Amino acid sequence: MISDAQHASAQIAEIEAVRRAVRQSNFYRLASVIVILWGVVTAVGNLASHAWPRSAGSIWIGLDIIGVLATSALGLNMRGRGYPRAFDWRTPVAFALFFGFGLLWSVGLGRFGPRELSVFWSTLFMFGYAVAGLWLGAAFVVLGVGVAGLVTLDYFFAGPWFDIYLALFNGGGLVAAGLWMRRA
Repeated sequence: MISDAQHASAQIAEIEAVRRAVRQSNFYRLASVIVILWGVVTAVGNLASHAWPRSAGSIWIGLDIIGVLATSALGLNMRGRGYPRAFDWRTPVAFALFFGFGLLWSVGLGRFGPRELSVFWSTLFMFGYAVAGLWLGAAFVVLGVGVAGLVTLDYFFAGPWFDIYLALFNGGGLVAAGLWMRRA
């Protein structure tokens, strides 16, 4: 026979599990907007780089600034919706670390051609998504590993259509993952 205290404890544990699942689902729904945003930014950047290869550096700097500002605005919105850690001092520091590391290698230490540079930046950020997924949820791990895999295949097999396929698989992959996260 189950005592009232055991029954109440089991009910409280069940309520807590449902609360955590709803909170995770809400987080995914909000975070998916950021993932979709970066998917669109990435696809536009890849297509513009294909159309105007000599201006690719300036295009990406402008798009990255737009993406960071939009991400910051969305993060502040998430914070206002009860996710106090969605945007705090670590967010700009994380952006600075990723961009700083990427610039160190792409401008300073690495000897990348345009293709290698595109793959480097794509896989660098997908690595970030995968690592963040260890804390934020499996959807981010799947997103990071899946898109990095598609980008790597693109590097080896896309030929002259590299930037077009990168827009499809990297940018489109982020958009698709963001839409999938909305259902998680």
